[in-house]
Amino acid sequence: MDPRAQGPACAPRSRADLFWSFNALALQGFGGVLAIVQRELVDKKRWLTLDQFAEDWAVAQVMPGPNVMNLSLMIGGRHFGWTGAAAALAGMTLAPVIIVLVLAAVVGQYAEAEALQGAMRGLAAVSAGMIASLSLRMMRSVRDHVLGLWWCAGFALATFAAVALLRWPLLGVLLSLGGAAVALTHRRLAQRARTGTTP
Repeated sequence: MDPRAQGPACAPRSRADLFWSFNALALQGFGGVLAIVQRELVDKKRWLTLDQFAEDWAVAQVMPGPNVMNLSLMIGGRHFGWTGAAAALAGMTLAPVIIVLVLAAVVGQYAEAEALQGAMRGLAAVSAGMIASLSLRMMRSVRDHVLGLWWCAGFALATFAAVALLRWPLLGVLLSLGGAAVALTHRRLAQRARTGTTP
């Protein structure tokens, strides 16, 4: 079911709901929470629509710090102010910190084991596939973007080439391609407002 057909987004019931929801999300995030955050927040919790998720995720990516942490702070702060942001962040970090400390102690003893190295390489491949799946799913949110599908795809390909092939620094990519995308979107929105058309 298309999340945009689900109607208005729901809201967290309380700070405790924020904490336990993000805690559960973090505990599912083997290989990275990014791969499942959209499914949990959009499809299951319905705290965000797919379009809202794409917009919030764009902001979370350009801010300093881990993307998912930024997103948790934004959602918590939006609903309950700084206490909600703190509850969401605590939920995202508490269990993973404990697990990582335990695993670090275990892996430190068996780091040279061939079976462990093979398992880690396998997990890396699965994680890459999950992230690719999320990227393709998020492309649905640009179908009705003011720039149109071709401009959005062009910016996506240019960003991939700049980061993966040309090895541009991320700040340079954000300032150049990100700035161009923002400027072009602003121009199209202004044109749409002048002509009185709607999406």
